[in-house]
Amino acid sequence: MMSKFMEWVDARFPATKMFEEHLSKYYAPKNFNFFYFFGSLALLVLVNQIVTGVWLTMSYTPSAEDAFASVEYIMRDVEYGWILRYLHSTGASAFFVVVYLHMFRGLLYGSYQKPRELVWIFGMLIYLMLMAEAFMGYLLPWGQMSYWGAQVIISLFGAIPVIGADLTQWIRGDYLISGITLNRFFALHVVALPIVILGLVVLHILALHEVGSNNPDGVDIKKKKDENGVPLDGIAFHPYYTVKDIVGVVVFLFIFCFVVFFFPEMGGYFLEKPNFEAANPFKTPDHIAPVWYFTPFYAILRAIPDKLLGVVAMGGAIAVLFVLPWLDRSPVKSMRYKGWMSKVWLLVFCVSFVILGVLGVLSPTPGRTLLSQVCTFLYFAYFILMPFYTRLEKTKPVPERVTG
Repeated sequence: MMSKFMEWVDARFPATKMFEEHLSKYYAPKNFNFFYFFGSLALLVLVNQIVTGVWLTMSYTPSAEDAFASVEYIMRDVEYGWILRYLHSTGASAFFVVVYLHMFRGLLYGSYQKPRELVWIFGMLIYLMLMAEAFMGYLLPWGQMSYWGAQVIISLFGAIPVIGADLTQWIRGDYLISGITLNRFFALHVVALPIVILGLVVLHILALHEVGSNNPDGVDIKKKKDENGVPLDGIAFHPYYTVKDIVGVVVFLFIFCFVVFFFPEMGGYFLEKPNFEAANPFKTPDHIAPVWYFTPFYAILRAIPDKLLGVVAMGGAIAVLFVLPWLDRSPVKSMRYKGWMSKVWLLVFCVSFVILGVLGVLSPTPGRTLLSQVCTFLYFAYFILMPFYTRLEKTKPVPERVTG
């Protein structure tokens, strides 16, 4: 009966064809390591965010008068509402953790190089939309940090010459952040941006499966095939990597659930203390800072004394990631075979990014501002100097086949 049912479905929809192309007959390199868990984990967290988000909207009221109270209602009176809220808030941070590690894997093994430029571009568009989604969702609890954090970020658009003031007012939908802004962000957070993100995820996966997955050696497995056209160094994604990913999912869920049940606020980094107080336009928090996953870029913004140049630097820090495939002139992909300069600069970049993230949480002092400026310089130097040090350095010979 199942066979006949699938024949009936396949005559009308390419279910079996899709399953074979993207799972059972999609051959991935056999030397995937720990860093290759994070793509599937990102997909898992995306599903968590959508499912918990849908349930939260059933009890949430997007108005300036009732938003904060509706969140409290979810936490105190809705059955299992507290766990839904914590799954969603912790899921937001978990999303950025796995995405940052996924991006680091790309930097480590050159997954942005030819022929995977579009895979990287689609991934970066997902990252950009994810930042917009997180920012708009951050306003919805209508707490003090939500309100004032949005006030600071939206006001940055005012630094744009000529159109800045009108653009800021258009984003807010009012002369100040109000219920209109909240409604606007709610619609974008719940409907528009998730649709865009899901579309980009599909494009990201389709582009990946068209050119094939990269691997820690940076070797193209399609070059060596057997008489049946199967890559000699490839194995079917299903069942081998689906089973492998289940192991990663189980470990991830242990850690994720531990945080949800015991440290959902994570000391004020996932849910800030001021956000447990209703938004008050007449009372400014002692220190305004975005959530941890935005703080590296916030630190870059604060490192530049001029407001307009700070906004340009912050935007440039994200925009430069899009042109990465054309900055790397190395003849090899993987960091295993690149020279010492690439390895040192990647380490410098990662350390600078982490330090900027820490500084973005802390209140500014002259010493911290100076350190932010140094780290901002090193952040951009990694990209600006990349065409030179990747071309000049001596690389190791890349093997013909994967080494495991």
